[in-house]
Amino acid sequence: MLILGIESSCDETAAAVVKDGRTVLSNAISTQIPIHTLYGGVVPEIASRKHIERISQVVAEGLKEANVTLDDIDAVGVTYGPGLVGPLLVGTSFAKALAFGRDLPLIGVHHIEGHISANYIEHKDLEPPFLCLVVSGGHTHLVRVLDYGSYEILGRTVDDAAGEAFDKVARAIGLGYPGGPKIEKKAKEGNPDAIDFPRAKVSDHPFDFSFSGLKSAVLNYLNGMQMRGQKVNEADVAASFQKAVVSALVEHAMLALDTYGGSKFAIAGGVASNGAFRSAMQEACEKRGVEFLCPSPILCTDNGAMIGAAAYYDFKKGRRDGWNLNAIPNLALGER
Repeated sequence: MLILGIESSCDETAAAVVKDGRTVLSNAISTQIPIHTLYGGVVPEIASRKHIERISQVVAEGLKEANVTLDDIDAVGVTYGPGLVGPLLVGTSFAKALAFGRDLPLIGVHHIEGHISANYIEHKDLEPPFLCLVVSGGHTHLVRVLDYGSYEILGRTVDDAAGEAFDKVARAIGLGYPGGPKIEKKAKEGNPDAIDFPRAKVSDHPFDFSFSGLKSAVLNYLNGMQMRGQKVNEADVAASFQKAVVSALVEHAMLALDTYGGSKFAIAGGVASNGAFRSAMQEACEKRGVEFLCPSPILCTDNGAMIGAAAYYDFKKGRRDGWNLNAIPNLALGER
């Protein structure tokens, strides 16, 4: 079965053709990073316009790369939430029109479910159940994957997502956008033990995350150094901040393993491409004799392949959406 997956929840216009939920025949991505870099972050209105400009060409690129036509496609999967409402509307509107015009089944896909499903592409023999930590610019979710399309959310961020904190701290120390890759690169030049930034814990909710306090601590440190007329070592700030985020993520992940058990732990989302995070998770899992799973970096960022993979398993479960499918920017995982 060939699924055309379409993703447009933020600043990547993406389309892919996926065979039987595991084999990627194409994965076309048009990024908007250069234009949003000018503004220090994603501007939703600009993102929406760029999606409109590019989506038709990106879908055509995905079909051409896969060496198929729309006649070969069995269903269309599209991200309908969560994300930025304007970009989501572009993707869902295009997918609905395409599916209607070609008389194809339409499957709305949850963005976080897509990130989790990227692991099915990378690891062909992976089957639920397993634990998964989804970490990106808009989401930080600790999830038990019970079955395809069936999830139990153990914890999530109560304020900033981890990737959002990376972007804000990168901006504060003058590194610019996107923050994740720039912090990671600068951190390699610094001492991760130079500054002891706090790791927040949410009382009564041990699996929840909080990064707002950490972000504020970095800003207070920078302001304090400026007021005293002292030079800031950007590399040390980046390395110390990254260590604080990674240690919080790993600590929560291992707590989930210790509490619920299991033999497999996966990570997903844009921050899952961070080398320090991947290394720390692998080391922690190996100490417990647990298999560590993660997608290739290209499958960690927003892409159509992960949407095609998720749509395949939704399709097998009988999921079909009507022409009233709408963008839901705050869609909860597991909500239909």
